[in-house]
Amino acid sequence: MKKVLLSFAIPCAMFVVGCGGSKTSESTPKEEASAPAASAPAAVDEANAATVAGKVSFTGDKPAMRTIDMSANPACARAHAGAPQKSEEVVVNSNGTLKNVFVWVKTGVPDRQWPVPGTPVELAQKGCMYGPHVIGVMSNQDIKIINGDPTNHNIHPLPKINQEWNESQPPNGDSKLKKFAREEVMIPVKCNVHPWMKAYIAVVPNPYFQVTAKDGAFDLKNLPPGNYTLVAWHELYGTSEQSVMVGAKESKSVTFTFKATAPAD
Repeated sequence: MKKVLLSFAIPCAMFVVGCGGSKTSESTPKEEASAPAASAPAAVDEANAATVAGKVSFTGDKPAMRTIDMSANPACARAHAGAPQKSEEVVVNSNGTLKNVFVWVKTGVPDRQWPVPGTPVELAQKGCMYGPHVIGVMSNQDIKIINGDPTNHNIHPLPKINQEWNESQPPNGDSKLKKFAREEVMIPVKCNVHPWMKAYIAVVPNPYFQVTAKDGAFDLKNLPPGNYTLVAWHELYGTSEQSVMVGAKESKSVTFTFKATAPAD
């Protein structure tokens, strides 16, 4: 009888231990469920969003843009026959503003994963020049690089934070899709075949940026109300910062001014 009781007790004890383990494992999901979940940042309320717009003005003597000598490459020279290409380092618009200035919101933007546009930003090689001269993209947004010239090009970005690369693109060849993962303002781009070719790529983590065009204006819409630091970057004149505070549905105007630098002796 003792042997029977003993043989019954052993599986019973094993069952109890097994049940105990079962209870312990069941408590884990409950504990995880009771832990506070990380709250996702709210999306921008477009009905109450703010706008910061303005312009980038230029004061002083308008610099003369130098003529680029493309005679070393007949295909490039033919593209500008009768109208030699000018440098794009400083382009002053007819209304006294600057073209090719990158304006973006540097600080104050809510920390969230902003959706990356599915449409790539184009960087074209036409007439042995990069166009646009300055572009802005979000981190991990595609850049579509196009060679519309009857000559070979060699695209070579020179980042300090992102991965550097250097690739050839044949005449009228297939376009290339590239992207940069990390914020970096600015990334110079050169062509190893044609030393006068130059462009700049700005990589930022949010959608609040713009490059000034022929009117020197910028318009940053759908900003959440808040305090922001705006930065304007120019290839030759560097950067300028301004602070601005906008409330719900509010629009504010900001003007950046760059002065002509004195010519070197």
